[in-house]
Amino acid sequence: MLNAQDLSPSIYIAGHRGMVGAALVRALERAGYTQLITRTHAELDLTDQTAVETFFADQRPTQVYLAAAKVGGIHANDTYPAEFLYQNLLIEANIIQAAWRHGVERLLFLGSSCIYPRLAPQPMPETALLTGPLEPTNEAYAIAKIAGIKLCESYNRQYGTDFRSVMPTNLYGPGDNFDLANSHVLPALIRKFHQAKLDAAPSVTVWGSGTPRREFLHVDDMAAACLHVMDLDPDTWRTQVDPRCSHLNVGTGVDVTIAELAHMVAEVVGFQGQLVFDPSKPDGTPRKLLDVTRLRDLGWTAAIDLTDGIRQTYHWFLEHQGQIRL
Repeated sequence: MLNAQDLSPSIYIAGHRGMVGAALVRALERAGYTQLITRTHAELDLTDQTAVETFFADQRPTQVYLAAAKVGGIHANDTYPAEFLYQNLLIEANIIQAAWRHGVERLLFLGSSCIYPRLAPQPMPETALLTGPLEPTNEAYAIAKIAGIKLCESYNRQYGTDFRSVMPTNLYGPGDNFDLANSHVLPALIRKFHQAKLDAAPSVTVWGSGTPRREFLHVDDMAAACLHVMDLDPDTWRTQVDPRCSHLNVGTGVDVTIAELAHMVAEVVGFQGQLVFDPSKPDGTPRKLLDVTRLRDLGWTAAIDLTDGIRQTYHWFLEHQGQIRL
């Protein structure tokens, strides 16, 4: 007689120590999944094809969430393009190939909204992919993520696999990277304003003009969306998603200017000084708002308000300062 453990799929979460991977683990555990497989980088180097093949042959997962990636903000992407392209290509190629070779039933590849052209129509529909030049500051990372989408599509078309892709907007939340040199804008602002409050600084300088518009999604919402997409039955997936444009945008459908975001973070943190914007620093893409119509039509919408999410993230930051990279 089968027990619940036998009926639960064996799920590998690649990148479980990252912000997104950790959120996926939390969401899967809350949903009652019991057979979760994780490996640290020390235990499994995902850029090593032989090691990845051996791992899949031994563990035989039935589902895979591919959240592992080399990630960073504008400065990191612009400074280390070779590493961002090379390492991300290796990670996704090794895992997707091994998933096919070892009979994984369903895989979800997590990409990024930076895959779209710098001047894509706003909000950006999935069909905007490969219709124009990319934002130069994160082109290498974007190319790697586009390759991952196309790998999933190609394996599906050639081998009949069920490999799916989601493209999240800018993510934030518990487990974020607060390192000022390599972090994304929202955690960097939290750290800047927190330190400025402690120092009683009269002002804080924010990179760029403050005019670019960005969309922000709490990582727990992202994890919920991933489980929703993974749980869609194959017939629904095939009939609702174009196989030649098989990725789904994941976002809130709402954006704010960087200036508005900075003021929101300052208020949550309690910094009462002046905000100074430095237009000599890069702005990046003028606007990045995802069209989330397709995912909404498939039954999912974001639930966490931005101000509430910033407040939760700041509380997490305060509670974990001794354990996170600063």
